[in-house]
Amino acid sequence: MILKKKSIIRKKIFGFLEKPRVSIFRSNKHIYAQVIDDYKGNTLISASSKKLLKFYKNRREKKITKKELSYKIGNLLGNIIKSYGITQILFDRNGYIYHGRVKALAKGLRNVGLQF
Repeated sequence: MILKKKSIIRKKIFGFLEKPRVSIFRSNKHIYAQVIDDYKGNTLISASSKKLLKFYKNRREKKITKKELSYKIGNLLGNIIKSYGITQILFDRNGYIYHGRVKALAKGLRNVGLQF
């Protein structure tokens, strides 16, 4: 079901350098986000909760929920995108429902000032 949705969505969304596509992959434990230039077929930036979780485990802070972690990934990715001078992106939720962790990641991107 998701593969069919993905193929339909991918035909409609095409990112380029001025307005790249932010693609999301959500597993049971982690969430991954990539900034992709479809014109060249390159991944410009990537971020994942797996990498960020190592930082929190080393600091021995309180447990962080998946939704909070997704928001922080969105914030982190948004700040990196803004440092490249990009203000607009295409948000590719990859067939996932806009709810929960996907929504939190999008909220993190929007709070930085990105438009989509």
